[in-house]
Amino acid sequence: MDAHRDTCQIVYIPDKPPVAPDQQPTVNVFASVIEPKHANTLIRRLNQIAPLENLRHVKRIQKKKQAEGGKTELSVILCLAIVDEKGLNGFPVDVQELVNAYNLSPFMAQVCKYAATSKEEWEEQCKLWPTSFHPPTYNIDGITGFSEEDAQSVLSFMKMAMKLAKSGDGSILNAAVIVDPSVQQIIASGQDQVFSWHASRTKASGGNIPVRQSESVRSYSDSNGAPAALPNGSLITPENLLVEASCLKPWQWSKKPSDISNPCYSHPLRHAVLVAIESSADRDRRLFPCSEDNEQNCLEPMESSCADSPAKRQKTSLEYVEGKHSSPQTEDSYPGAVRPYLCTGYDIYLVWEPCAMCAMALVHQRIRRIFYALPNPNAGALGSVHRLQGEKSLNHHYAVFRVFMPEVLDIVESGKAANGIC
Repeated sequence: MDAHRDTCQIVYIPDKPPVAPDQQPTVNVFASVIEPKHANTLIRRLNQIAPLENLRHVKRIQKKKQAEGGKTELSVILCLAIVDEKGLNGFPVDVQELVNAYNLSPFMAQVCKYAATSKEEWEEQCKLWPTSFHPPTYNIDGITGFSEEDAQSVLSFMKMAMKLAKSGDGSILNAAVIVDPSVQQIIASGQDQVFSWHASRTKASGGNIPVRQSESVRSYSDSNGAPAALPNGSLITPENLLVEASCLKPWQWSKKPSDISNPCYSHPLRHAVLVAIESSADRDRRLFPCSEDNEQNCLEPMESSCADSPAKRQKTSLEYVEGKHSSPQTEDSYPGAVRPYLCTGYDIYLVWEPCAMCAMALVHQRIRRIFYALPNPNAGALGSVHRLQGEKSLNHHYAVFRVFMPEVLDIVESGKAANGIC
């Protein structure tokens, strides 16, 4: 990190852990040298009876030149070599028939299990058996590189998140800033908020239990300006808010006393990501008010079309946000307005890598890109411990980036004592 102290970098976090090119996982296959004149017939038949479904990147045939002046030798993959508790299994019946019919001499070979993601990986794979290589492509804009203008925008929003992360007592919290990249507009922001409250004064001391408070509490209110409420019905005030870097130790709340008679209580869900999501939803409710009967229609995903894209609708709503028009009170006063579907197409900037709960919440919110500055070695879900962005079973995937900048080192060094950062 010291080598990059005066430079800024935006580094893509892939959905699979990186491995050394010469240490890629392999699988065993049965192969055999064949006569060139039988190549087409054998390949067509093998593709029917023993397709390499999970090895589509592996070429079925291999060409090897013999010694100088010698002819080219062809080898073909017959099938996967399946090993169970009893040892190596024989060939499937259909493959055995081919072996017998063409008088083949099978041998075992190794091929790389996964497709290469870089030219270096591909070159190492071909030393074992030829594979195909296609440079990775992605469906998310901005994943393959950033223009100078885009990079400056990313760094600017990350600085805002870092500024929000600094609490009054010098400790470093997690902070989240949600941005609409189509108009470079901050949609919502949030800071870690772990609640602590008590019934009243204790009879023994006659005073209140001391708690740390967040500077952001003073501005935390509902759409009417009134203080928001805690889950137990009490109001959020500077006197009853306790703040911690929640994603770093997401299970810390479980170590707190659960006895309801205990004057202190730690809320497990007020991570910065969830606070920002709640703020974004509150903004949508104010900009796109719905009646109870029409609530379901307002939450339906928007149709994909050039004229009615999420970006265009969002730009329209920003006229009201920026005060160019009076704020809409009803749907009728906001002609043609359609409520955005959650956070579709938005980016989020975080100081700390999110935990699994926050990362999954961002999947449900349809976030497009996630930028974070500091890894979370305890519970990071996007590179440090897990890689949720690579989970194929999910119905939405986002791109993840880590942002290196001088301010990162400064903020870490200033908060080492408060957060126990190594």
